[in-house]
Amino acid sequence: MSKIDEKVAPPRVVGIGASIALRESTYRIRGDVFGRVIHPDGREEIVIDKRNVYTLDGGILASMLFSGQVGVGGLSMLALGNGASGDITNPDIAVNTQRSLNNELIRKPFSSVVYRNSGGEEVAYPTNVIDITTVFTETEASGASLTEMGLLSTVSANPAVTNSVANNSDREGGNAVNLSANDVLVNYLTFPVIHKLAGSVLALTWRLTF
Repeated sequence: MSKIDEKVAPPRVVGIGASIALRESTYRIRGDVFGRVIHPDGREEIVIDKRNVYTLDGGILASMLFSGQVGVGGLSMLALGNGASGDITNPDIAVNTQRSLNNELIRKPFSSVVYRNSGGEEVAYPTNVIDITTVFTETEASGASLTEMGLLSTVSANPAVTNSVANNSDREGGNAVNLSANDVLVNYLTFPVIHKLAGSVLALTWRLTF
């Protein structure tokens, strides 16, 4: 286990069993985001504990996966940016029509993906609850003032290669974007600015409950 992993405590596990709502045939996917900064002096600070938005494009990705669309994969990276609209201390709430970050700064493959049971315990078998953690080290996104992030299903495994979809592009009609050939933003979150100072580590866990 790396020193970074040893520093990062798991997120809280309260209330997982109550995270699924089935009402009148309506199925709701819940997403929670937990974030902490480990400062150079070893001090830890919780910076995010919020609910995220499941995008309309996330539903399109699910339909492609369920249909066996060739070349389409699941979630693979977390992207960070500084383009949330509104005041950086209280940005506008994320909406499900978002197709990409407004100003992406960095993306990175996940550091770990684990399943949890209804009691919040990590288990070796698949469940309906997954924790996806990405750790940005001391030299990654150093000095950035972050206000937005999102989970991506990417075309390329190389973080330097981006195929983002414009936020003003069409989902239907003759000009609709073919998402099978583009990066898909599945979950999106805006949040009060996080200043990632030099020498600090940022650990972000997205918990998805299906």
